[in-house]
Amino acid sequence: MPEWRYRGRVVTTEEIDFIHRLITEHPTASRRRLSEKLCEAWQWKQANGALRDMVCRGLLLMLHRAGEIELPAIRYRPPNPLAQRKRPQPMLIDTTPLTCALSDIRPILLEQARKTADEPLFNSLMEQHHYLGYEQPVGEHLKYLVWAQGRPIACMAWSSAPRHLGSRDRYIGWSAEARRRNIRFVAYNTRFLILPWIKVPHLASHILGRVAAMLPADWKRMYSHPVYFAETFIDPGRFRGTCYRAANWVLMGRTTGRGKASNSYIPNRSIKEILGLALTRRFRELLSE
Repeated sequence: MPEWRYRGRVVTTEEIDFIHRLITEHPTASRRRLSEKLCEAWQWKQANGALRDMVCRGLLLMLHRAGEIELPAIRYRPPNPLAQRKRPQPMLIDTTPLTCALSDIRPILLEQARKTADEPLFNSLMEQHHYLGYEQPVGEHLKYLVWAQGRPIACMAWSSAPRHLGSRDRYIGWSAEARRRNIRFVAYNTRFLILPWIKVPHLASHILGRVAAMLPADWKRMYSHPVYFAETFIDPGRFRGTCYRAANWVLMGRTTGRGKASNSYIPNRSIKEILGLALTRRFRELLSE
């Protein structure tokens, strides 16, 4: 029998037999209820104690499609919010050009906007002014709005880190098992936007330094665990990453240009630089535990 692996978990023959018994013992249970019961039996939980229900459902579906188990028929197919999600709409803000020294716009306020009344503003600014547009994050994520003189001047988005990243993994020096357990302690900076009418030297590196100081506590407040390390990708065809380097981020390596779903060794996308930042001096020790 082939070895099954899903999201870093190896599923043994004994565990598949257990799933068979679980389905047999609960003939009226829905797929969702079976997933919940399996999470409870395996103690498959997130760091905050919540069941890893969606991951478990994906595992069950994989085994069902492979013919290893037979799930009950789907009873309800909810609408897909991602397929039907409307793009963020433009919002009226002050777009008067601002060209001055960093000291002239203090105080600069950083607001964690996730689950606040300002989250739609964050989404709108990213959609309208970032070259990649707005992308709804999946999993753990935070959104920062930066304010000065009573108006937004910048945005920064963070999300869960990619599970496999060779340059990062070699830089940290953790084992595959440690990475599987501790990847949740790494945050990935997915978007950074200085609004195009803001021309303030050193603003970007100032924001990067401020956010790095806030990020571990804000992440713990939202998700019940901190983060110890930060990473981002820089497209050298578009940017030099000067502000990151000025804020003490280091170059860890470059991507292969193949993407996580590639089945060949031929690059199919642009090669990006991978930059990292330690959020605590003990990051290697903490991530390797």
